[in-house]
Amino acid sequence: MTIERIGATKSGAGGQPLPFSPAVRAGDFIYVSGQIAMQDNGELEPGGIESQTRRTMENLRRVLELAGCTFDDVVKANCWLDDPRDFWTFNRVYAESFPNGGPTRSTVRAELMVDAKVEIDVIAYKPLAG
Repeated sequence: MTIERIGATKSGAGGQPLPFSPAVRAGDFIYVSGQIAMQDNGELEPGGIESQTRRTMENLRRVLELAGCTFDDVVKANCWLDDPRDFWTFNRVYAESFPNGGPTRSTVRAELMVDAKVEIDVIAYKPLAG
């Protein structure tokens, strides 16, 4: 089995390079690094849990696309919320990305490394051709 690193390593605050790949393919599985509501300009999406969840899901969609996947290929999601009171709003927005039913999922409360309200990583399954 070969391991393929997918996507360019992003930069964090102050342009500091981050020491991980956006996604890694290991055989038929694609592991997507945790995504937060980081905008293209490197700033955190303003607003509450709704806007930050939408941006986080968009960031996940982009990384999945780099790996030739969609949300339909996702088999597992791990979600971290800064505030458990955001759970129901988070669920509503999250569900919009999975209209055919969602993957298995774990959701926990955690103090995130930056001032984000949500972080999500996923595992997708997409068999290699041939």
